[in-house]
Amino acid sequence: MNKNKKLSYIITYILLIILYFILFSLISSGFITRYQVGILILILINIILAASLNITVGCLGQITLGHAGFMSIGAYTAALLTKSGFLSGYPGYIVALIIGGLVAGIIGFIIGIPALRLTGDYLAIITLAFGEIIRVLIEYFKFTGGAQGLTGIPRVNNFTLIYFITIFSVIFMYSIMTSRHGRAVLAIREDEIASGASGINTTYYKTFAFVLSAIFAGIAGGIYAHNLGILGAKQFDYNYSINILVMVVLGGMGSFTGSILSAIVLTILPEVLRGFAEYRMIVYPLILIIMMLFRPKGLLGREEFQISKIISYFTKKIRRGEADGK
Repeated sequence: MNKNKKLSYIITYILLIILYFILFSLISSGFITRYQVGILILILINIILAASLNITVGCLGQITLGHAGFMSIGAYTAALLTKSGFLSGYPGYIVALIIGGLVAGIIGFIIGIPALRLTGDYLAIITLAFGEIIRVLIEYFKFTGGAQGLTGIPRVNNFTLIYFITIFSVIFMYSIMTSRHGRAVLAIREDEIASGASGINTTYYKTFAFVLSAIFAGIAGGIYAHNLGILGAKQFDYNYSINILVMVVLGGMGSFTGSILSAIVLTILPEVLRGFAEYRMIVYPLILIIMMLFRPKGLLGREEFQISKIISYFTKKIRRGEADGK
């Protein structure tokens, strides 16, 4: 790792901590209302969802429409665990999120092995069907609350805790996708036949990316369940999966920073347009259409917003200035 990259990571962590203290002070002072805190938490949940789906759609290059299904598995698993009272407080909450993510990952593994033999539209259709099957099963079983939904979930809307869970989740996913495992996934995206011929176990890495994506969708679902305190199967229909996919496409397939930016924009935008309820469903898709016409690769395409590039730019400018001065 070169000096500029190390410095960029340090600056990024410092900026994230500064951002946290700014938001925390605004929340503590009452400048940010409880309603707005709820929107901030929803943004953090959508960031995890968009970043996790970006692993499958952007990094692996496979379109899936069942992400809300994995989210619902994590949500109901985590909610049922905390409702049982096996471990109370924040430790119980963290453990429930981890178990919810792991259960979603196991289901992702079971679904992924046969589903990932397909590609393109066929994979999209089978994952869409999976999401709908999960929704129907949730409404069928009594222990999930059936069609009436699951109530009495211990509410956890601690902004600090959710903020740092989100930071850890995104850093972990980004680190994996920039490691040798991530590069193998990217190679499959570029050319599956060539990557297989060069010795990459394509079945293993496709399943690996799919499972990793499902795990963090499950964790996001657990946060969502405890934030609301009530769950219904209809919350996780195919429309939710499409909304998450739109975030990934708008941000740029393969770009984590793009997914984060689009998750922020597409979570705030419906709230901003809430006062224009009659026109909101016209303005919202119109913005997406304009974006796709003039920037089809998304906000950042496959690039990442990197502070190291800014540092390199200013370093070169300073050196050039010093050279001209001499």
